[in-house]
Amino acid sequence: MDILLVASAFNSLTQRVFAELGDRGHRVRVELAVGPLAEAVRAHDPDLIVAPMLKTAIPSEVWSRRPCMIVHPGPVGDRGPSSLDWAITEGAAAWGVTVLRAVGEMDAGEVWASVPCPLPPDAGKSDTYRNEVADAALEAVTLAVDRFASGTYTPVPQPPDAVRARPYCGQDDRRIDWSRDDTATVLRKLRAADSHPGVLDDFLGGEWYLHGGHVEDGLSGVPGDMLAVRAGALCRATVDGAVWIPQLRPRRAPGGPATFKLPAVLALGDRLPRGVPDSHVPLALPAHRRTWSEIRYREYGAAGVLTFSFPGGAMSTGQCRRLLAAYRHALTRPTAVLVLGGARDFFSNGIHLNVIEAADDPAEESWRNINAIDDLAEAVLTTTDRLTVAALGGNAAAGGAMLALAADEVWCRAGAVLNPHYRLMGLYGSELWTYTLPRRVGAERAQRLMDDALPVSCARAHDIGLVDRVLHTTPESFPGTVAHLASRLATAPHTQRRVGEKKALRERDEARRPLSAYRAEELRRMRATFTDPDAPYHALRRAFVHKERPAATPNHLNARRNQLG
Repeated sequence: MDILLVASAFNSLTQRVFAELGDRGHRVRVELAVGPLAEAVRAHDPDLIVAPMLKTAIPSEVWSRRPCMIVHPGPVGDRGPSSLDWAITEGAAAWGVTVLRAVGEMDAGEVWASVPCPLPPDAGKSDTYRNEVADAALEAVTLAVDRFASGTYTPVPQPPDAVRARPYCGQDDRRIDWSRDDTATVLRKLRAADSHPGVLDDFLGGEWYLHGGHVEDGLSGVPGDMLAVRAGALCRATVDGAVWIPQLRPRRAPGGPATFKLPAVLALGDRLPRGVPDSHVPLALPAHRRTWSEIRYREYGAAGVLTFSFPGGAMSTGQCRRLLAAYRHALTRPTAVLVLGGARDFFSNGIHLNVIEAADDPAEESWRNINAIDDLAEAVLTTTDRLTVAALGGNAAAGGAMLALAADEVWCRAGAVLNPHYRLMGLYGSELWTYTLPRRVGAERAQRLMDDALPVSCARAHDIGLVDRVLHTTPESFPGTVAHLASRLATAPHTQRRVGEKKALRERDEARRPLSAYRAEELRRMRATFTDPDAPYHALRRAFVHKERPAATPNHLNARRNQLG
């Protein structure tokens, strides 16, 4: 069928629906809700309209004349714009996704499909949305599309006794009372707003949105006080413990410029109180510890697993350097396999555009950041004494996707989406992609991936050689599955033979053209972009960081082929 996706943004769920419906043979295009929708729909003339993430209503002149499906992140009967926010705030253990027929009243249409999903107790809203909710949404969308295509299914009205309409979850509903709220309550409020909109709080003489929340089991103090910092995050006391908050965003002043999220310590700047201790933790934490750490290392037999989890998947200069130091430590351990990744949610989205935007000299910070992530990619590529695995529990894009290709094998959770390109940010790209991408998919397909700038499903990535193994696991079981498979690979009879072959191949490739030559050419192009004030990168970066809405739907989203070649 010819399917038009209507969305407020080309977010993670819209990308996944786009990629997976395309895999199923449909012609899929996208129209962002930034202009007159009725006119756009007439121009597309689709068989079916699906709205994976839409913050505005579809006009009656559209839904009354064409079949329109709305994806609602809640079970049958749930209504309102803050469905998932309320579910997490109230500590729900189970939830669901419903595909509805668009009608005049929001979320009130007949049901095309509904699929349940769990809500993990320790994950934030954005993580849950990209994983458990997205898994359920894809199952519901594909079921609804198949039912529509059959021509024999009639959507079912919502039972009146199941209807539960709830209001928008505003800051008054989210506000933390540090003198009364226990740790569990604070964490639910933080996690229900982790990526957007954050929890507004008066703190250190300013108003800040708090983003993200993680439990701390070893620190305590006066409720609300700052107890420690760690890797850019800050720890604050609750009435019965403490929580870690990785990111802050200052409240926008009336008439002032838009603000954006930054690592908490960087956002505070000189407001950070003197004498706040830096609370270091070892890479290998005991299993019973409940504390926040962006990088951890564990061993499972002869396999080492170096997990990392950076908010939004962005990797700043400092984060890249810390991860490289941890990787080098892992190389000192007597393992046969080393896994990079293995956590649920984002693998990496490359350089940290927010930190770059906040820098006194964004061009120089861009340069420092790209060199830091290149150092990491090169370290993985030149590891010849063991097998390396990149384990993607969630999405990867741009330099993060290319970082994964530096490993000998790429394992990907079913449902993850890859964006192996840089064009939409106006960059040529680095991370040694000019070496790793063509050797996996061939020069012609590599260039097509870069030019098309479209998301690729994990199944399609496996078909074309970007991914070596797709793991059909839940988000919660992904880390355990990776550890089990890595430990089996470490003791497999062929592993040591593969290590020897890999070393010989690397030596042959190095003699043919050194990695330093690939890196130097990539960085020459990147440096030219960074230092050119008129390069599109700077405007595109600012638009991304400040979440500026595009004036129109990008052309590349309207020329979708059934599948990437």
